[in-house]
Amino acid sequence: MHSIDLQRKIRYNKAEVITMEKTMTLNLRVNPTVKQQAEDVLKQLGIPMATAIDMYLRQITLTGGIPFSLSLPKAPAALNADTMTDDQLHAALQVGIKEIQNGDTVDAASAFAQFREQHR
Repeated sequence: MHSIDLQRKIRYNKAEVITMEKTMTLNLRVNPTVKQQAEDVLKQLGIPMATAIDMYLRQITLTGGIPFSLSLPKAPAALNADTMTDDQLHAALQVGIKEIQNGDTVDAASAFAQFREQHR
C-alpha cells in the first residue's frame, strides 16, 4: 500500500513540473521619445515591452529576416534626379541657383525639417 501511494505521488509531482524557459537580459540604447511612444502603444495593446521585443526576435527567427520591409523614403518625382532628363535637371538647378542669387534661402536644419514635414 505504501509503495502504491509513493508511485502515485511521484506521477502526480511529475505532471505538475513546469519547465521555465531560460531568459537573458538585453540592454539597449534607444531614443527616449521613441521608447515612450512605443510604450504608450504597447500599453494600449496590453503588451509589456519585454514581450513585444521577444515577439520581434521570434519573428526574425521565423522569417529569416527583419519582419517588415526596409527601404529608403522615395524622393518626390519633382526632386528625383533619377527620373529627370538632363534638360529637366539642368533647369531645376538653374532655378536653385537663381534663388540663391536672390537671397531666397533657408538654413539646412529648417529645410530638412520642412522636407520631413511635407513628406511624411
